[in-house]
Amino acid sequence: MAHNIADNATSTTNDVTRTLARYIVNAKPGDLPAPVRDHAVRTFLNWLGCAVGSCQHEAVDIAIKTLTPFAGAAQASILGRSERSDIFTAALVNGISSHVFDFDDTHLKTVIHPAGPVASAIFALAEYRPVSGAEFVHALALGVEAECRIGNAVYPDHYDRGWHITGSAGVFGAAAAVGKLLGLDEEKMVWALGIAASQPVGLREQFGTMTKSFHPGRAAQNGMTAAFLAAQGFTSSEQGIEAKRGWANVTSTKQDYTEITEGLGERHESLLNSYKPFACGIVIHPAIDGCIQLRNEHKLTAEKIARIDLKVHPLVLELTGKRTPKLGLEGKFSVFHSAAVAIIDGRAGENQYSDAAVVDPKTVKLRDSIDAVVDHSIAADSVHITVTLTDGAKLEKFIEHAIGSKDRPMNNEHLAVKFTDLVEPILGVARTAELLKACWDVQSAPNLAQVAALSRPAR
Repeated sequence: MAHNIADNATSTTNDVTRTLARYIVNAKPGDLPAPVRDHAVRTFLNWLGCAVGSCQHEAVDIAIKTLTPFAGAAQASILGRSERSDIFTAALVNGISSHVFDFDDTHLKTVIHPAGPVASAIFALAEYRPVSGAEFVHALALGVEAECRIGNAVYPDHYDRGWHITGSAGVFGAAAAVGKLLGLDEEKMVWALGIAASQPVGLREQFGTMTKSFHPGRAAQNGMTAAFLAAQGFTSSEQGIEAKRGWANVTSTKQDYTEITEGLGERHESLLNSYKPFACGIVIHPAIDGCIQLRNEHKLTAEKIARIDLKVHPLVLELTGKRTPKLGLEGKFSVFHSAAVAIIDGRAGENQYSDAAVVDPKTVKLRDSIDAVVDHSIAADSVHITVTLTDGAKLEKFIEHAIGSKDRPMNNEHLAVKFTDLVEPILGVARTAELLKACWDVQSAPNLAQVAALSRPAR
């Protein structure tokens, strides 16, 4: 039976933080429906594959080189690498690694990337103190629920103001999940959420740079800090989210607290989490999907194309309107580059977003022939594409729902292929297969440290 956590509490604007805290504290693993647990497993697998797969990115190298001289005892893994660090540094670095490819999960209502802040924090914690797979999956689901509900309460205004909601709301998810594993009582969970409220991180100005991936990493670290401080009696406001000068009112002009408090234990935001088939901003995925389909259906090559016209949702040009990216990270926020590589390569994986790929002359030539205009009738997961060939013929494609969206989700087989493609170059064939199986079986793992050990190179 679903655990309704409102027990003896009303969901007024004065007890939002406490109502959420009470739910997290009282929630039991058996309360989660099987589909929610299964989705949490998929979320974990996708997060781990992204974190291991990008572990050799320059941003990760710089972070490790910079922080190692100041790090504490070797308590947790740096995923995909031989280095270990204290749990706070590991949470930060693994959060960076999980997001730097922009290949991670997305809560479609808010464009939060939920796993980065939450999983990066609790996976590090699970190497410091014993955590079973069942406990881990439960904490992950609760953390994702907390951050997405809080995100719902202020979206889209909060995002429109320039906050990168993955970092600014993700800190609550990390605090909730770590606090759950630490066994915080209701009062201390209120404090943990309050301390988290004082640590929002992330500006959309940073999209296309290494700092974007810093946001989920710091959110993981900040949320963990909040939970550990609260566990020792470090106090905070008991209305950190909803107070007049609390998080929601300071960071947004829109607050819908029913999104946080109503249906706790009954409506599960985590079921709206999705997984990316392409290594770039999710709003570009319809254009990539459509261009790949046109390429394959008509055997298109760049030389046959005179121009490509895209009708897109308003967010596409707002978020990914970089016309002439010079670096791979910028290419992830260019609908023009992404459509071009979709035609030329028939895919949009990490190789299509290298520094070399965005300045490749063939790609640049096709990119320069692509135009995009906003059409307010186009949904966020849709696109209308018109390809004009050099002989004057026109090809059209309307994508109603892109692959990876709620209506065309990636299935377990798709996720396994994605995981393998990301992890095999880092860990090799045999270890990747072993780690993949451990991820699918995570709910029965007696100790998550065993899974963490498989995420490092074999000696």
